[in-house]
Amino acid sequence: MIFFRYLIIPFIFFQNTDKLNYSEKIPKSNNSIDMIYIPGGEYKMGDKNKNSDTKVSSFWISKYEITWEVYNSFMEYERTENKEFKVANKVIYVDGISKPTEPYTDMTFGMGYESYPAVNMTHYSATKFCKWLSLISGNYYRLPTEAEWEYACRAGSESKYYFGDNVNDIDYYAWHKNNSSGKYHKVGQKKPNDLGLYDMIGNVSEWVADSYKEDIFKSKKQKKDPFIYNKEKYPKVYRGGSWYDDPKLLTSDKRFFSDKSLQRRDPQIPKSKWWNTDAPYIGFRVVRVEEINKNSLRDKFWNNLNFIIN
Repeated sequence: MIFFRYLIIPFIFFQNTDKLNYSEKIPKSNNSIDMIYIPGGEYKMGDKNKNSDTKVSSFWISKYEITWEVYNSFMEYERTENKEFKVANKVIYVDGISKPTEPYTDMTFGMGYESYPAVNMTHYSATKFCKWLSLISGNYYRLPTEAEWEYACRAGSESKYYFGDNVNDIDYYAWHKNNSSGKYHKVGQKKPNDLGLYDMIGNVSEWVADSYKEDIFKSKKQKKDPFIYNKEKYPKVYRGGSWYDDPKLLTSDKRFFSDKSLQRRDPQIPKSKWWNTDAPYIGFRVVRVEEINKNSLRDKFWNNLNFIIN
C-alpha cells in the first residue's frame, strides 16, 4: 500500500492498467464510449476542514463527458425491449425503455454538436441513458456516486485541484468563466488528470447519482461506497464546475445541487421529465462497476424502475 495524508490507494493505482481499459461500442452507430479502469481504494472525501474517510470499490469511468452524438444514439434508438443479462454471475431482468421526447428547442443553444458534451438533460434523463446503455451492451452502467466521482477526479491528489493548489495553472486543465468565451468546448481539449480522465473539472458540470445532503461529513466513521438517495426530483448533485463558473469553484471537492431554476423557461405543463431549459452547463459521464452488491442492485441507481435479481 502507498500512504498519503488523504489517500490510501493500492499500488496498482500507479501501475499500467491500460489492459483493463476498453471501448463500449454503441450498436447501430459509429459511436463508442472509452472506459478507464479505476482501482478501488481509500481517501478523505471533502476538503481539509470538512471530510470523511471513504472507501470505494473498483470501477470503470468514461474517459470523456458523454457527447451529443453518443447521447443522440439513445434519442434515435427504437424502444428497447425487456431483457435479461448477467453481471457478476447475477441475472438481472430489466424492463424496456422509451427514448426521450424531442426537445422543444435546440438544446445545444448553438454552442456545437459533434464532439461537444451533451447538456440540458435532466438527472432522470441521464439515469435512463445509463439504463439504456446497460440494456444494449449487457454491462451494468450508471451515474457515478459522489464518492466515486471525487475519487476519480482527485486521481491520487490531496490538493485543492487535481493538478495542485495554484489556481493560476487552471487554464491548462479546464474551461471556465474566464477562458471559455461563454460556451462549452469539444471534450478532451485540455490536459487530463493523472488517470487520463479529461474535463473532470470545467467544460460542463456532471450529474452524479446522489441526492444532495448538506451534512454528509458529519459522521467521522469510515464510509464504504456511500450513496445518498431519495425519490424527490430536487435537489440532485452535480460536480466539477463548468465553463460558466469562476475558476475558484472548480475544485475536486466542490458540490453543486439542482433546483427548479434549471427548468425556469420550460413552457410545458407539466415540466419535461427529460429536458432542462436552463442547464447548458450540466452534462454527465458514466461508470461501470465490477460487482453488483445489494445496495447497487436496488432500483435507486436507475430511478426506481423495476428489475429483478435471481
